[in-house]
Amino acid sequence: MAAAAALAAADPPPAMPQAAGAGGPTARRDFYWLRSFLAGGIAGCCAKTTVAPLDRVKVLLQAHNHHYKHLGVFSALRAVPQKEGYLGLYKGNGAMMIRIFPYGAIQFMAFEHYKTVITTKLGVSGHVHRLMAGSMAGMTAVICTYPLDMVRVRLAFQVKGEHTYTGIIHAFKTIYAKEGGFLGFYRGLMPTILGMAPYAGVSFFTFGTLKSVGLSHAPTLLGRPSSDNPNVLVLKTHINLLCGGVAGAIAQTISYPFDVTRRRMQLGTVLPEFEKCL
Repeated sequence: MAAAAALAAADPPPAMPQAAGAGGPTARRDFYWLRSFLAGGIAGCCAKTTVAPLDRVKVLLQAHNHHYKHLGVFSALRAVPQKEGYLGLYKGNGAMMIRIFPYGAIQFMAFEHYKTVITTKLGVSGHVHRLMAGSMAGMTAVICTYPLDMVRVRLAFQVKGEHTYTGIIHAFKTIYAKEGGFLGFYRGLMPTILGMAPYAGVSFFTFGTLKSVGLSHAPTLLGRPSSDNPNVLVLKTHINLLCGGVAGAIAQTISYPFDVTRRRMQLGTVLPEFEKCL
């Protein structure tokens, strides 16, 4: 979904002519990027908070937490509040909220940069350059914000009464001190990169393709005039959401085995000895 949102904002409509003294096209373009970035970040925070209970359950089941590994998704969603209270469903969500804005900003800017480089230096255009730029932007953003993801997973895996970390800062200090310094924050990076390439690439590619096909074949039904430039068509809000959901679901399914591997490696030092994946 983050990749689809970045793609939706990646091709802003051209700036409209400005009246004298009202600021030129550059100022309007800068405002567009700022507005898109803030809107994307706030939307990301809302979306991640909404699905945080499912994300916590996913972490618990992927790494076989001994309190919940015998349960299914819906059983775990009922069991977590019973054992840890309803706030237990949101463990690790604070670190995710902190991560969203830098992740989105890096991915947003990297996508534009890579797209320009691929087009001008390599002469590649169309869906292929979107696929390549999307993969590279996703990997760049993941690498830069990976320590926050590591801390989020460690906090989400903890169960009430068995806390190793008391909060985000304590988790950072403990991992740095006991797991090899800065490198300790990058356990599981390789499967993350291997999984992020198909995830980001397929997500960008699928969303872009759905958007292009939809606006080409059913512009009246699926599109609406852009608020920035009425001469440019963009997807209607609910169609944009549907395309993003489809793109995210396809990409997540393809890359899911890498996600399981990453979680097991991130939690390698806190899992039982027979389940360690270092």
